[in-house]
Amino acid sequence: MTTKKIELQSEFKEGRGYSKADWDDVSDNPEWTEEDFKNARPFAEVFPELAESIRRARGRPVMEKPKRQISLRLDPDVIDAFKATGKGWQGRINDVLRKAAKL
Repeated sequence: MTTKKIELQSEFKEGRGYSKADWDDVSDNPEWTEEDFKNARPFAEVFPELAESIRRARGRPVMEKPKRQISLRLDPDVIDAFKATGKGWQGRINDVLRKAAKL
């Protein structure tokens, strides 16, 4: 794993995603001291409810019976016929297979 070196800026540089006014608004923030670092606490400890809401909101909801990804070889004309039906063609293949398996 390579570590990116973070370049600390001491003056405004154009083209970094913020304006000179933005830079001026925050430029009076003092640099952290060793004491500041020692007293720092993790976000989840300081704001537990907010941290939990962020953690829960990520990704897809957990499904009771999630579908599994497999590799399946089909004839090109079969794939073309399903693709021609538009968006959701893979789900329609699943429906046809369920009917054929009497599920």
